Amino acid sequence: MPANLSIKNAPDELVDRLKRRAARNHRSLQGELLAILDEVVRLEGPLTPAAILEETRRLGLSTPRESAAIVRKDRGDR
Repeated sequence: MPANLSIKNAPDELVDRLKRRAARNHRSLQGELLAILDEVVRLEGPLTPAAILEETRRLGLSTPRESAAIVRKDRGDR
């Protein structure tokens, strides 16, 4: 059964940032808060390397190609 949750005394700056985030994601403030809570709880616990890779791909993150060269050079300087 769904529950009603309440956050009291939220600072105005935080509420404004949440409202802007909700607008960017085309959600209501309540919808955005539920999405944030769902994501945090879903990611709870230790992540496996596969889960980290999946999340990295989902977010579209990448490292510059030159990063391998930087690491190799750093190892060679030791």
